[in-house]
Amino acid sequence: MPQRNDAALDFLLTRRSRPAKTLIAPAPSREQLMPLLTAAARTPDHGKLEPWRFIVVEQGAMGRLARLTEEAGARLGKSAEDIAKARGDFDRGQLAVVVVEVQKDSPKIPALEMTYSAGAACLALLNAALAAGWGANWLSGWASHDRGFCEAAFDLAPNERIAGLIHIATEGTVPPERPRPDVEALTSWVDA
Repeated sequence: MPQRNDAALDFLLTRRSRPAKTLIAPAPSREQLMPLLTAAARTPDHGKLEPWRFIVVEQGAMGRLARLTEEAGARLGKSAEDIAKARGDFDRGQLAVVVVEVQKDSPKIPALEMTYSAGAACLALLNAALAAGWGANWLSGWASHDRGFCEAAFDLAPNERIAGLIHIATEGTVPPERPRPDVEALTSWVDA
């Protein structure tokens, strides 16, 4: 019989992201954030390529990112509503970790597996933050997929892109539970 970790399993069965717009100060300190980043770095990584890296955006940088988001939105012809919504994530932001996917040359590891690993790092960081008692939310959005924004905001190299922005701070309000997937309907079994 395998050794169970009931506390971890209960956490995973009940975990719930906290909307970024409900996160308030304080955010984790650098010292408090390092164990969360360490947990995220333990994500599955075929070939030990480390196809991701972290950029920690502290509160003092949020205004600059809000302005860059607005500029990118104007350049892309986004509506005022879309720009305000995307900018708001930074206007209200306390701290965010940008998980950057780093595509590396590998003769045996497909590029898609590096993408999967970067996504797994996002989820690992999100879950580590929630398990540590912080409110956290994994966001992306149109700005994070715009090359001009990514280069201006984070100086990303041509082989890099944003896998996610994990906003982490204090939970301001507890969100209501939402409908969850019907796992039985999504699961098939193969026995032969």
